[in-house]
This record gives sequence, structure tokens and C-alpha cells, in this order.
Amino acid sequence: MKTAITEILGIEKPIFQGGMAWIADARLAAAVSNAGGLGLISSINAGAEAVRAEIRKARELTDKPFGVNIMLAAPNAAEIADLVVEEGVTILTTGAGSPAPYMEKWLEAGIRVIPVVASVAYAIKMEELGATAVIAEGAESGGHVGDIHTMALVPQVVDAVHIPVLAAGGIFDGRGAAAAFMLGACGVQVGTRFLVADECRVHDVYKERLIKASDVSTMVTGKSLGDAVRALKTPFTKQFAKMEADPSVSADEIRAFGTGSLRKAVFDGDLAGGSFLAGEVAGMIKRRESAADIVNDIIKGAEKLIYGT
Repeated sequence: MKTAITEILGIEKPIFQGGMAWIADARLAAAVSNAGGLGLISSINAGAEAVRAEIRKARELTDKPFGVNIMLAAPNAAEIADLVVEEGVTILTTGAGSPAPYMEKWLEAGIRVIPVVASVAYAIKMEELGATAVIAEGAESGGHVGDIHTMALVPQVVDAVHIPVLAAGGIFDGRGAAAAFMLGACGVQVGTRFLVADECRVHDVYKERLIKASDVSTMVTGKSLGDAVRALKTPFTKQFAKMEADPSVSADEIRAFGTGSLRKAVFDGDLAGGSFLAGEVAGMIKRRESAADIVNDIIKGAEKLIYGT
């Protein structure tokens, strides 16, 4: 399946693996890239030098294109912005902030910059800054979410910009990918399904909770703080929501309660203190499988629906 994004990036299949914080490492990224998609390494992996090490490890594990995801609200964003240039990274995705302060240096270095956007206005701004493409991510996705859902967001972004658009949020299999292509997207980004990949390092408790999830197993918290996040319903998320609803609990107390919660989920499987980020498609997960099987199932399923092959 050739699209604008496969041609631009030199990848075989129009699917990105989400650059999930504390989760997306070299092993997962290389596995996705080796399967023909675009693997991504998170820039929030225990510090800048740890990210450098993951980039170098990925080059040992694959000779295919891969990228780095930079969370621009992170304290080390400026450091990572320089590091990717030093390491010769050629593809970046960005989120949680504007890449404007770094775009000139990245473009001069020949880096393809692909921001995640949650609105038409932001997509237009990213095109003006020189983005290669944008990822229109709907509110069905796991982690940080906007207000507009994928089905409505993607075609509006496609109509508003002249650069390629990928769709994210609520995409699990070939049906979701085919729907995204029908909406005008030239590729898809998938996060939640890759959490149960054999190559994904999340704790076994995390994977088992995903396998047991249903269609109503996720919830959004953090809206009162201006930082909405979708995660599995656990003792932690329920307590977080309870604190948000209590006017006697300050925003600082709520933030303190949430500090480090993703790491506790990823590495410890801590249901009481961990935030198990996941999208609404969690209820479709039934088993663990390899990253290659995930990539091939999604793309072959989409091809069968679109082309009848």
C-alpha cells in the first residue's frame, strides 16, 4: 500500500507506532520498522542520554527508517531538540506543545517533522511552520486527548491543509485503518494495540488489564487541570476523578497525586498508584502478539477492504 507518507519517508506500510512516553523504546520501534511501518522512540525515557542510547540501539536492530517522538512540554525538550540533530535523526513526531522554537534547526538538519494535532487551526499553523505532515488525533486515543473525535477531525484537517495527514485515535485493525483512508488520511498511527506487543516492555499487569478490558473500560481525567488524559479505569483513576470532583482538594494536591503515575503503571503494574494509559479500542484487545503481526493485520485488513485483495 503506497501513499504520500510512504513515499516521503521511505517506509513500506503507512502505519506509525505511537511514541508512547516511558513505553516506546528501541526494541519496539525497531520491530515495527522491520515490519515495514514507522517505529518511534519516546523522548521521555529516563533522560537525554538514555534517549541517545535508545536511538543508537535502534540503529543496531534495524536498517529501516524510524523516528523519535518529542513531548514539547517536557522539561528536557530543548535538550532533546539538540540531541536529535546531533544523532542524525531524520524523522520526528511532536506533541504536547508547539515545535516552533526548534523548527528552523530541525529543517536545516533535513529532519521531517510531523506534529500531532487536535484541531484544524493547529494543523494549519504546523503547515505554516514547515511540517512535513500532521497526525490528526481524535479524543478516542489513549494518553493526552483533545475534544474532537477522529471521525470528525480527520476530514476537516484533510480539507484544511495541503500536506499529508495521518489519522490517530480509535484505530485498532484494518477496519479502522480503511475508514481513516476513506476520510482522506494517507496513513494511521496506532498506540494502544502495540501495548500488548511481545516487544513492548510494559508490565504484565498492564497487558492483562488491556486483554480483560471492555468497551467501557477507559475514562478521561485531568480536564479540570487543563490536561485531559484517557486511561484504563483503575483504583488510581477513580481516586483521581474523585479528587477532581472535590472542591476542597487543590489542583496542586491533585497534580502531586498524579506525579510519576505512568512510570508506576509501566514498570510496576501498580493499580493503586499507576496511570494505565489506553484508548477506547482497549476493549478490542484479546491477546498478546508480535509487533509484526499487528502491523500486517492492520495493513492487510485495510487492503482487503479497500482493494478486495
